[in-house]
Amino acid sequence: MFHGGTLAARALRAAGVECIFTLSGGHVMGIYDGCIDEGIKVVDVRHEQAAVHAADAWARLHPGKVGVAVLTAGPGVTDGVTGVANAWRATSPILVLGGQGPFDNLRRGSLQEMDHVSVMRPITKWADACYQTDRIGEYIESAIRSAMSGVPGPAFLEIPMDVLHAPVDPETIPIPRFRDYRVLSAAPPVMLTKAIQTLSRADRPVLMAGTALKWSEGALALRQFAEATKMPVYTNGMGRGQLPMNHPQFFNRTRKAALAEADVVVLAGTPLDFRMKFGHSIPDNAKILQLDLDETLIGQNRPSDVGLVGNVGVNLDALNKAGGGLLDFTDWSHKLRSLEDDAERALAPQLTSDEVPIDPLRLCREIADFVATDDRMVVIGDGGDIVAQASKVLQVPPKGTWMDPGPLGTLGVGMPFGLAAQLTYPDRRVLIVYGDGSFGLNGFEFDTAVRFGLPIVGIVGNDAAWGQMMRPQAMLYGNDRLVATELAYTRYDKVVEALGGHGEHVTKPDDIGPSLERAFASGRPALVNVEIRQDVEGVKGSTYV
Repeated sequence: MFHGGTLAARALRAAGVECIFTLSGGHVMGIYDGCIDEGIKVVDVRHEQAAVHAADAWARLHPGKVGVAVLTAGPGVTDGVTGVANAWRATSPILVLGGQGPFDNLRRGSLQEMDHVSVMRPITKWADACYQTDRIGEYIESAIRSAMSGVPGPAFLEIPMDVLHAPVDPETIPIPRFRDYRVLSAAPPVMLTKAIQTLSRADRPVLMAGTALKWSEGALALRQFAEATKMPVYTNGMGRGQLPMNHPQFFNRTRKAALAEADVVVLAGTPLDFRMKFGHSIPDNAKILQLDLDETLIGQNRPSDVGLVGNVGVNLDALNKAGGGLLDFTDWSHKLRSLEDDAERALAPQLTSDEVPIDPLRLCREIADFVATDDRMVVIGDGGDIVAQASKVLQVPPKGTWMDPGPLGTLGVGMPFGLAAQLTYPDRRVLIVYGDGSFGLNGFEFDTAVRFGLPIVGIVGNDAAWGQMMRPQAMLYGNDRLVATELAYTRYDKVVEALGGHGEHVTKPDDIGPSLERAFASGRPALVNVEIRQDVEGVKGSTYV
């Protein structure tokens, strides 16, 4: 029997979709049935939020393609809202297909009926409903086109269950043609000339590489531009890893100092959001040269002196050809490298600490040492404090990948991202760096990893607290007034063991590395649960104060 689900699956296959993420629901079962015939893998998770997070990660790992989540009606769709919001802020191109009660009973109060489109519209680039079976493919193409064009982002399509399951003859209905919707253009020559003139007058420029560089697939262009100009490069968002962290022009510990002295700041796909203090981290007298995919992003929160609209990598290449090789900021880079070395030495006592409970930075150094043994590893950050600390010492593997939630700061992405990564790279090791708070949100997805035979390994920095909240709370109200920020040294490793995985419990720093080795050697999904020191005060890390 052919039905609307057949059309949906054929359209997804035509768009290059290889895998969908879902949690079983009757409203959308026709899509599963179609996927069987089209050879599309169906991965069923334990919470719809995880399905959308996994689709988000799939999109990040497959340039030029969308990640797809299929959610049943009502609570299925609303459970996925957080994942959609995260993809919205991270600019990840995903397609969420949502179920709905029968169109014949629209507004009568069917099981799990609600206005999903209105819920999704503020956090998507495109949100609509299809009420004609023979137009399902057409709507899917429109949704994917919107998700992939310009600055990427989520799209949502609702299909009522009687529309989806209605019988059709698929041979009489054409499947839409899909094309590559990504921005490949460069800025006009006059703007490139103006940009080079601005840089030629600089003494202390700083380049900030961000998420739009990743969507532009501009890693090679960034590297060539940095090598030609000897300009210091810092990264944020999905820009992390776009320039190898062992590259002489990559800097990690001196961003604040460099920006304070900068006379030109090159924003290569980096928005002036909270991570850049909405532009206030840049001196008032500094020039801003901004490269981005969308003209509406140029000058957001603070005016730019030069704006280059188009593919960020293409524009960096164009800048190189327009005169980048005539620029040389070696002396400025050497000064910053000296400051980086000083900062490295200042961290040394914590990185080598033997104290128990374990110093968080010692844990991070052990993780960094382990990651350094595999240049193809996929590393995922899921937490507040622990990820902030790890970013100080953990290098993205040269041929590997780093992923974190992005600017929405959503906790719980760890295992969903891990599912997508291990499915994408079955021969690579996938490591999730967890906070104990974040593990609690989607830790049950270890069950999904067990069922699908995905040997993902997580390591938890367990300080029995929501540490990033505990410190400002203690500072504002006093240590004796802590509330809703204290957890327990819970044995999360036992939870994973009960789900069929491998567990390790660590209380001494010298045992961290061997525990990670055993976890990966087990060949099963595994969790290393490390008890670390709880820092109530004295450590920076909250964005709230």
